[in-house]
Amino acid sequence: MSSRLLRVPQCLRRLFSSGNHNPDPNPNSSPKRLKTTINYLSREHNPDKLVAAFKKSSESYRFRCKHRIYEIVVRRLAAVGRPDAVEAILEEQKRYPADIAREGFAVRLISLYGKAGMPANAAASFHQLPALGCSRSVMSFNALLSACADAGDSDRMFAVFREIPAADPSIVPNIFSYNILIRSFCEKGDLDAAFDVLSLMEKNEIAPDLISFNTLLNGFYSNKRFSDAKKIWTLMGEKNIEPDTKSFNAKLRALVSEGKISEAVELVDEMRRVGPKPDTFSFNALIKRYCQDGNLKMAKRLYLDLTKNDCAPNRGTFETLIPSLCEAGDLDLALKCCNDSMSHRCVVDASVLQEVVDGLVKLSRVEEAKKLVKLGRRNFYSRKDLRMPLSS
Repeated sequence: MSSRLLRVPQCLRRLFSSGNHNPDPNPNSSPKRLKTTINYLSREHNPDKLVAAFKKSSESYRFRCKHRIYEIVVRRLAAVGRPDAVEAILEEQKRYPADIAREGFAVRLISLYGKAGMPANAAASFHQLPALGCSRSVMSFNALLSACADAGDSDRMFAVFREIPAADPSIVPNIFSYNILIRSFCEKGDLDAAFDVLSLMEKNEIAPDLISFNTLLNGFYSNKRFSDAKKIWTLMGEKNIEPDTKSFNAKLRALVSEGKISEAVELVDEMRRVGPKPDTFSFNALIKRYCQDGNLKMAKRLYLDLTKNDCAPNRGTFETLIPSLCEAGDLDLALKCCNDSMSHRCVVDASVLQEVVDGLVKLSRVEEAKKLVKLGRRNFYSRKDLRMPLSS
């Protein structure tokens, strides 16, 4: 591999100009330079150059505190099929003794391996912690459970849940551990096993919480097991667990998926009257169904009334509504939605914006299309993903 390809960018050479090899070779590096470095890493798509630059950046303690850039880079490398590159940058972090000795830092590495779909590496990191001077607790245990669940390795997760507490009595599963287990069973489609976790919790004197029940509600409603969902509502009442908006949204989505729009509207009206208040996801469910049914009038009304209901549109709102508006020829509102999405910092898929650009050009509204593309550029949509049609 050419050394030129792996040459450290100038912004990094400036940031790490010190010859000191301590954990932070340039502790006085300015926030502005650090921001420049993070911006460079956010834009770099060559995996090998990205790894080289990331490892160099990791020499700065300040950089190692920037959690978001770690997740961005790990996800990008995983998406292009480079687990070796993910491993290279995460294993590099173990070189910093003061950091890896902190369980919170170790938890971040374990979690990132899970997001990259590398549960074996997550497990290996967990087992390495004592040798790295890091004490393990239920916190890192839960991180490993989540990493296995995120990677879709339910068999490994169940083995971890059984074997690690048995081997290390200091690690006792808590409510978070059981909720991860419930979530994994639900995602696997084994809803009976998910429900049985409640009995296991009772046996171990752990009380289920709202997250436990909401996860089960989502699981049962998503699989059209409405009678079992009713049992969960009954249990919540018996255990004095007050449902929240997420609880009702699970039921709302089920009603919408069954085409019971009038019942769904009644449920939202009830939430408005007696609480908990509906949120953007509640209204998105109705908007989606109205769009599917061709009732664009009601979908538009709900969108325009969101602020009256103390809600703000999100990515789901725009990605549902804009294509339906384009299909119906309502480019005025479609254009407004595009502008609103960027003013709300909602990063919708570029293809959604492109559909509006193409529609405007077809109607000879070229200047409006150009303005939308220009606005997209300012909001980091690339020339490849959002552009004027060649015919324009």
